[in-house]
Amino acid sequence: MGYIEPAPLKDRENPFEAMMSRFQIASQLLGLDDEVYNVLKNPAKQVIVSIPITMDDGSIRVFEGYRVIHSNILGPSKGGIRFDKRVNLDEVKALAAWMTWKCAVVDIPYGGAKGGVCCNPREMSRGEMERLVRAYTTSLHEIFGPDKDIPAPDMGTGPREMAWLMDEYSRSQGMTVNSVVTGKPLVLGGSLGRTEATGRGVMVSALAAMEKLKINPYRATCAVQGFGNVGSWAALLLAERGVKVVPISDISGAYYNEKGIDIKKAIEYRDNNNGILEGYTDAEYMDGDDILFMAVDVLVPAATEDVITASKADSIKARLIVEGANGPTSSKADKIIAEMGIMVAPDILANAGGVTVSYFEWVQNRLGYKWTEERVNRRSDRIMKDAFDKVYKVSVQYNVPMRIAAYIVAIDKVAKTYKYRGGF
Repeated sequence: MGYIEPAPLKDRENPFEAMMSRFQIASQLLGLDDEVYNVLKNPAKQVIVSIPITMDDGSIRVFEGYRVIHSNILGPSKGGIRFDKRVNLDEVKALAAWMTWKCAVVDIPYGGAKGGVCCNPREMSRGEMERLVRAYTTSLHEIFGPDKDIPAPDMGTGPREMAWLMDEYSRSQGMTVNSVVTGKPLVLGGSLGRTEATGRGVMVSALAAMEKLKINPYRATCAVQGFGNVGSWAALLLAERGVKVVPISDISGAYYNEKGIDIKKAIEYRDNNNGILEGYTDAEYMDGDDILFMAVDVLVPAATEDVITASKADSIKARLIVEGANGPTSSKADKIIAEMGIMVAPDILANAGGVTVSYFEWVQNRLGYKWTEERVNRRSDRIMKDAFDKVYKVSVQYNVPMRIAAYIVAIDKVAKTYKYRGGF
């Protein structure tokens, strides 16, 4: 996963408060009444579990695990499981709310959820990881369910962990339930096109935004920060469509080539080099942070949250920011970026390709039928393009930045559904 160190504490925001500040602005513009506002600002359910695990050396370690269901108004809740040493309840609450808005923006019948375990997967063996995933699943098997709450991979987890989760949940039900989780290996009912789905959605959003800004992809330059699954696929797919990707970066630093980086070669190098770009020679090495301030047409932050902070925002030279990561821009930086006239395709829109294809995976599991990759891509591209056009239209209508427009679209959909369903 493309990963960079988080911003210094004074620059970092509480992620839940960052999400809430945008939610508040959009709610006021929509004229949302107090009842719906209070329902939507509070998570529907928060679960904290202690997970004792026998480590390989025979010692017992107790890990703290979370699952937050923000909303199930639109349908079963959906959201990834993050294994990271910085996981905490506030972060999981913010990410769960983001999932609600993300699903609503792309018009998918899911609510939002998120899970996490505070651990460092890089320091754990395969056996320790498996025991942790299975114990986490057992602790939450009453929460999970194909019609209740559907997990997926996130930072620090992947298809392997989802396979263990599906197997453990299936054992508790006495039958195979592959629709309980998405992001599975293909042989267990995973969907074709899922691996590249988030990066592909970033590419579709970037091209749609470039069209509005009258930027010719064949003359455009792009910087991609973060070279994990999302960043590398976004870079590759944009390059295939004529965009020149000049710098890329990951935990080891940034790599710049003014003629354009050969993304296929860079991916190959990364995959044969413990998953990082360190020592990549087909480009000039530079400091990782510098990638944000380069004079390019398009900037894709696809690493982690809070990389574009208030102190950095006024140094950005890109005309368009397409957010591959969740929350890469702090709420305090939003205003500065808007005043500079930079268009932002926000996270809840631009990286919703992943949840869109997760939804397709769930639909295929329920049907017991597999779609072709071409059909998956065609349908997800259409959903992403329609969502972009809808958000853009609302941003013009309300005269607000794209981020607030995306929140308006999402909150409006969830609020209307809540009104029809009614509360107590």
